[in-house]
Amino acid sequence: MDRFRVWAICVTLVAAPVAAWPAAKGDAEKGKEVFQQCGVCHNADSEDKKMGPGLKGLFKKDKLSNGKKPTEPNIRTKIDEGGNGMPAYKDMLGDSEKDDLIAYLKTL
Repeated sequence: MDRFRVWAICVTLVAAPVAAWPAAKGDAEKGKEVFQQCGVCHNADSEDKKMGPGLKGLFKKDKLSNGKKPTEPNIRTKIDEGGNGMPAYKDMLGDSEKDDLIAYLKTL
C-alpha cells in the first residue's frame, strides 16, 4: 500500500504542472499567412497607418484605437465585429485561424 501511495504522489506531482498550464493557443506562422488579407489595410512592420492602424507592438500598447486594452479577448472581439471601416471577420475566419492570427499579432 505504501508503494502505491508513493507512486500516486509522484504521478500527481509530475502531471499537475502539465494540467495546470493550458496549451498555447495558435500558431504564429499560420497566423502570418492569415494576416496577408489584413496586410491590405494594416502595416505589420510599423505603427504607420494604412487604411487601418499599423499593428507593430499591438500587445505592448496602452490601448487600442477604441480605447480598450490590447488583450486577447478585446482583439478577438475587434476581429469578429470589425468597425470604423474594418469588416467583421466573425464568419470569415474560423476559431483556429483567429487563434493563429492573434499568436502572430503577439510577435509584432
